Amino acid sequence: MTIPAVSVIVVSRGRPTLLRRAVLGLSQVWYPNFEIVVVADGPGCAALEHWQGSIKLIPFDDANISVARNLGLRHAAGEVVAFLDDDAVPEPTWLGHLIPGFVDPDIVQAGGFVRGRNGISFQWMAQAVNGSGVTLPLEIPGDRSVVARPPAGFVAKTEGTNMAFRRDTLAASGGFDPAFRFYFDETDVNLRLAPGKTLIAPRAQVHHGYAASDRRDGQRRVLDLFEIGASTAVFLRKHAPGADIPPHREAQRTRLIGQMIEGRIEPRDVKTLLATFDAGLAEGATRPIVPLAPIGPSATPFLLMAAAENRAHRVLAGRPWQVRRLRDTAAEAPSGTVTTVFSFSPTARAHRVQFHPDGYWLQRGGIFGRSDRSQPPFRWQSFGKRLLEEKARVAKLRNP
Repeated sequence: MTIPAVSVIVVSRGRPTLLRRAVLGLSQVWYPNFEIVVVADGPGCAALEHWQGSIKLIPFDDANISVARNLGLRHAAGEVVAFLDDDAVPEPTWLGHLIPGFVDPDIVQAGGFVRGRNGISFQWMAQAVNGSGVTLPLEIPGDRSVVARPPAGFVAKTEGTNMAFRRDTLAASGGFDPAFRFYFDETDVNLRLAPGKTLIAPRAQVHHGYAASDRRDGQRRVLDLFEIGASTAVFLRKHAPGADIPPHREAQRTRLIGQMIEGRIEPRDVKTLLATFDAGLAEGATRPIVPLAPIGPSATPFLLMAAAENRAHRVLAGRPWQVRRLRDTAAEAPSGTVTTVFSFSPTARAHRVQFHPDGYWLQRGGIFGRSDRSQPPFRWQSFGKRLLEEKARVAKLRNP
């Protein structure tokens, strides 16, 4: 079976430290035939000086994710293009689960699952969406990759931080519509490519952090809804002319009220932030929507990311007072080795997982606490038994 060549595109603006971590995580992906294309602002490019010659680095500093993604697409030489956000890190088996389905010529797009800020719970799984922007969950049996079968009137939805497309198909369609500066950009593509099949790959997983931006702070507190409102208006004009705006506005209002109840924003902020959404709607109602021109062949040759010949997953485990030594050992892992450090305290603390900037996975929590949030909050067990359980949980994602 031929292994498709893949171009992984990462767009970054204002997050140089996280971008460096994302590229480090990508460098540990076990896939023999991929390149990395980074489209980033000045600080982002500077943060990746160490990677010069190993990745394609495209300077770009406009606040328009669609234009940036299209620029990455112009430099992508792979048969398949995959997308990862700069505040995300893939599991080492990510591409190995996301890409093989493209050997079927009818598959034009694919999406995986996304874990949230605690590194364990899922932020997004399988979803479907219609032309009005209404989403609903898709039931996927087991964790094997399957062709999505959305209900009538819906198409499979992919998430921008974990999606892939057949390059020729996406390029011929014009790529991403610049009228979507942020939000609904990938959903617009899903609808335009819908005649083709979409693969859902549950084991193709990335960890997404929801980092701070112009629209939210580091605690996900909403700061501005203008571009969400503008893209909502553009989306409905393209795919559901005459559709009602109120459901989308009410969804944002509900979101804001939830943050008010949690104490993240003040009651007066609800009205102020909804006003930014309304201003975006008004601007989006007149924003030009022009036909998309096809994107030609890659402007640069394929730049193979050097893959380690020997792949391994190493586990280091200990108590919190041993974690410094374990982390030092993890940071010195040989090429091709993915390391997970488990630090278990004698408590019932819930577990959290993160990819450390030094290049290893770190899971902290109590011996008696839960990792999967569906588990009981307290379970009596030994250190050894808990370690075996957690090793088994991540085996499908980190074992070669």
